[in-house]
Amino acid sequence: MKLPRTVAGWTMAVFGVLALVMGAVGLLWPEAMLRSLGFEVPATRAPGDHTGTFLLASSMASFNMGVYYLLATATEWRSFYRFTVVFRLVTFTVFSIAVLADIAPGRFFGVAAWEGAGAVATAFGLWWDARRAGSGGGGAPAGDAGPAAVGRGAGDGSGAGGTAPAVDAVR
Repeated sequence: MKLPRTVAGWTMAVFGVLALVMGAVGLLWPEAMLRSLGFEVPATRAPGDHTGTFLLASSMASFNMGVYYLLATATEWRSFYRFTVVFRLVTFTVFSIAVLADIAPGRFFGVAAWEGAGAVATAFGLWWDARRAGSGGGGAPAGDAGPAAVGRGAGDGSGAGGTAPAVDAVR
């Protein structure tokens, strides 16, 4: 896999690797994941306690999400980057409310903070990359090289770089 070419790409790559690793940890060593989030790990679980099942599903989702983020990074799929900013802010809000409403333990706010910080970092990276590309500083691609743009030229809908706007699957 090639290294990211933009600031926004680096934020996505870091989150992707961490999501992949945390998903793997949750699949291979679920007790460690529960403890790191501040949840109890009893010696035995009561009948009907499906914590393990939920953790398995969450860990698999995290692992898959890491793969998606790394794929988006490898293709510099900027529409996906923008999409994640919005939904990571939603995740930050929901997880923060869960902690404030005593639905989740206080240490779970770390997950909310990670999502919020990641959203802000990616938004900043997108802004910085666009600023750099607009000033002729180079380094940032003019458009979206995501799956919808493959084979028909770059374009992120802004018309940057003199190309026709591309219609992609995220918009």
